[in-house]
Amino acid sequence: MSRPTPDVEPLAHLGPREAAVDLLIESRTQDLGEFTVRRTLPSRHRQRVGPFIFFDHMGPAEFAPGNGVNVRPHPHIGLATLTYLFDGVILHRDNLGYVQPIEPGAVNWMTAGRGIVHSERTPRELIERGSTLHGLQIWAALPLELEETEPSFEHYPAAHIPAIDRPGVSARLVAGAAFGQRSPVVTTSETLLLTADLACGAELDVPKNVEERAVYAVAGEIQVGEARIGTGTMAVLKPGVDVTVVARTEAKIAILGGARLAGDRHLYWNLVSSSSERIEQAKDDWRDGRFAKVPGDDEFIPLPD
Repeated sequence: MSRPTPDVEPLAHLGPREAAVDLLIESRTQDLGEFTVRRTLPSRHRQRVGPFIFFDHMGPAEFAPGNGVNVRPHPHIGLATLTYLFDGVILHRDNLGYVQPIEPGAVNWMTAGRGIVHSERTPRELIERGSTLHGLQIWAALPLELEETEPSFEHYPAAHIPAIDRPGVSARLVAGAAFGQRSPVVTTSETLLLTADLACGAELDVPKNVEERAVYAVAGEIQVGEARIGTGTMAVLKPGVDVTVVARTEAKIAILGGARLAGDRHLYWNLVSSSSERIEQAKDDWRDGRFAKVPGDDEFIPLPD
């Protein structure tokens, strides 16, 4: 999804008694026109958690008839996008020719590599009658050796995403391995993304099998170590520490992370690269119309000033 150039807010550091938590990131609200998102990554003090370099929490939003998501074609390089919805439908189109609606519980994984263009819109029939939207869109930076790989797109139906049930907990393993199961989603580096609904008082251990981890409160209030956090806050965890999430109210959470990627990354708009020169080239290519077009979608988002 198209993003403005980040304007990152400061991070709140935790005191010494929160041994499980390294730092807290309070999300900031970003207006995307048709709806708003809560954004936690990147932040001034933490660009990435594992491969994840952008983390947007979309909605919950309600669209009256005649309105909806209307993100015109825009480019990406050097990253993969992961879209996961709790509610609503988004129609994805890209220059490779894929036209794929994503519904709750399914996964769209789009690898931009050397360059891809896509649009994201509410399907026409939902525009006519009104709709809702709630979900996550996350960008994973690509390993250095894959930054210029061929672009690709994969869709995984909701029925293929493993369910994990514990007392008071209903979870979905969106990417990676946890609790003896593995998601079918093919990622470009070691990655973990798990979402869970927790009843008040329910507990869920955070998997320790990845190098970097964070817990995000999608809804409700949770306790992570000694820190209580509410909707829109991300707790970045200390490596290798045993951590249990406890729901102080009914809650929805996302657990994310993965292996630390080598090298620094530059970000501009929807473009990610280890090379600032490559970012400038992509900006010129978009401005001058050298990216491929999305079949059936002649609109585009101009390069931001």
